Amino acid sequence: MGETGDMDRLRLDTPPREVAIVMLSALGDAVHVLPVVTALKRAWPGTRITWVIQPVPHRLAVHHPDVDEFIIFRRRRGAGAWRSYAELRSALAGRRFDLVFNLQVYMKAGLITSMMPSDVKIGFDRKRARDLNWLFTTHRIPPRPLGHVQDAYFEFLEYAGVDPHPADWRITFSSGERAAQQAFFADIERPVCALVVGTSKPQKNWMPDRYARVIDALTHDHGVRCVLVGGPSAIEREAAAQINGLVRSPVIDALGDDVGRMMWLLDGADLVISPDTGPLHIARALERPVVGLYGYTNPKRYGPYRMFEDLVVDGYARDPDEHYEPTMEYRPDGMQRVTVERVLEKVELALTRYAPHRRGAAG
Repeated sequence: MGETGDMDRLRLDTPPREVAIVMLSALGDAVHVLPVVTALKRAWPGTRITWVIQPVPHRLAVHHPDVDEFIIFRRRRGAGAWRSYAELRSALAGRRFDLVFNLQVYMKAGLITSMMPSDVKIGFDRKRARDLNWLFTTHRIPPRPLGHVQDAYFEFLEYAGVDPHPADWRITFSSGERAAQQAFFADIERPVCALVVGTSKPQKNWMPDRYARVIDALTHDHGVRCVLVGGPSAIEREAAAQINGLVRSPVIDALGDDVGRMMWLLDGADLVISPDTGPLHIARALERPVVGLYGYTNPKRYGPYRMFEDLVVDGYARDPDEHYEPTMEYRPDGMQRVTVERVLEKVELALTRYAPHRRGAAG
């Protein structure tokens, strides 16, 4: 199949029969895996693809037509952690994979990769692999400078001789989800803006008072109906409560723990406003115009991939003329530079340039 260690490219004599992907957590990362899966199946239609994943991102990918099997890793903490790995070992009993792609550079993913029955386990090069993750792989993609996270995943495809382009996320919905989406939007005759109110990292979050001012402007100046979108975390619930207490305009609170529902809400929206978090990348994958609010993280590395880059509000740059490369550096003061005025400029651009599918006349 190939030599062990670092090579420019893996040499395959025939398409593999069984491929496994290890990507466990984080909705945004799972979104980036979807076009990897699509490209693999496009190149190797007879290959069976198995994805080891945790329950929440599984709800994102559950209907993907190119994944043949999901193995759910139910992570437990403390004394029960051993049960999680024991259950996975049981699920892998009698299995054999021709290739394993370890796309996640954490110790947990490394331990799971070590359990995968395969002679070829592909991971990041030593410099990019955290938690000594390279110790758990047999083959490593060549070192490259940091770029967009999506391109980093595509490097695995190139290493295996698979063309990643055209990138295709293939997010699909069940008939029941489509019916629920239609029922939700049926009585809303205005364009809809979905606003993602929080992330798991408070440093990435925008201020509730600024969201409220944007909502009032969207409602009164553009005739847009605003929907708050996100998960059930305490941070998001508190942000939504503050926004609801500040706005002068009616707003729909659609926060909840149903990932599928959040996805069809984003899909049904005409515009999305979001900080750097999973729903932003879902919106991009669905090709919904998304105004990205960036300050803490680098938009050149974590921004919407090759679409709607013109809608990014770049608070990461300390001044408009700053040139910076894609890095993993965080800038804790960056979200302060994301002003209401700058966001509304991007909203104007989105509503004019991308001609969203309007349900009714704005105004």
